[in-house]
Amino acid sequence: MSDKPAPPSHAELSALLERAAQETGKDLLEKKARLATAESCTGGMIGAALTAIAGSSDWFERGYITYSNQAKHQDIGVPTTLIKRHGAVSEEVARAMAEGARKESGADFAVSVTGIAGPTGSSPAKPVGTVCFGWAGPQGTRAQTMLFQGDRQAVRLQSAAHALAGLKRMRRACARTALSASG
Repeated sequence: MSDKPAPPSHAELSALLERAAQETGKDLLEKKARLATAESCTGGMIGAALTAIAGSSDWFERGYITYSNQAKHQDIGVPTTLIKRHGAVSEEVARAMAEGARKESGADFAVSVTGIAGPTGSSPAKPVGTVCFGWAGPQGTRAQTMLFQGDRQAVRLQSAAHALAGLKRMRRACARTALSASG
């Protein structure tokens, strides 16, 4: 008998993503801010979750699906030298993806995801489930790497939900900064 809890089901992960998308939309609408996405391993899943919400055109600017390295470079300006030096699945590339999506779209915020959803494409240094995130906004850019468990769909769902959760943290930090600057 294992002490490890069972991983969340696809249905539970989908519900989590839907809630995160609704919260994101509500917050962006209240702040009159716009969002762009740059997705690799999630293949548009974040954009799909966001645009499933009625009225999302008021706060969702656009989404880039930059699955190939060439798309990352051509569509959102990720330097090919950066991809060669660090690999497509790296915080450096995730950061550049978010910054590029924000710059190219003119959005207030951008989120990026690049990773290895599996079942192939892994290495000892970057196993299946390795996902890098980038968040760019008025206060700068941050990046993070996570290791998710589960099959390909579970990794993708967890990645999309985590990307929106990280965006929420960034937006809250921007709000706190704005409050302290005005007070």
